[in-house]
Amino acid sequence: MENLKFEKDLVGMQKELLQFAIKLTSDRENANDLLQETSLKVLDNQDKYTVETNFKGWVYTIMRNIFINNYRKVMRDQTFVDQTDNLYHLNKVQDPGIDSTESNYDMKELYRLVNSLPQEYKKPFSMHVSGYKYREIANDLNLPLGTVKSRIFFTRQRLKEQLKSYM
Repeated sequence: MENLKFEKDLVGMQKELLQFAIKLTSDRENANDLLQETSLKVLDNQDKYTVETNFKGWVYTIMRNIFINNYRKVMRDQTFVDQTDNLYHLNKVQDPGIDSTESNYDMKELYRLVNSLPQEYKKPFSMHVSGYKYREIANDLNLPLGTVKSRIFFTRQRLKEQLKSYM
């Protein structure tokens, strides 16, 4: 007798569940699939339902969880993971014009501008571009950290201004 009431309650909710499924999926066909999957899961797990709990809430939760799990599976399947062994080509410059005469001239001009800087600005900036951290530069040059940061900042600003005329 209890089984009959359970199934009758589930059948009575089908229209509401379909509306909820359409709201979740935004597609009628996917909503019908979700409704069918939910109904099967509810029937398979009938023994886990306790009579004192809200039946409607229990079924809606099952549908929502199925939708979320399906969505995550689709997102996982669409994710591409490159599992090649030789990843050295990822850092390779892809621009074929990088070795052109114009780019060589631009680099020469950039080196000329950097070399024309006063030594107290050139040295910290060159170290920073080479990959040294601010603290390492400060320790190496026996300067306060703030002085190193400001000199690098002012050097960048100066180079930006000078390079505007070349663009």
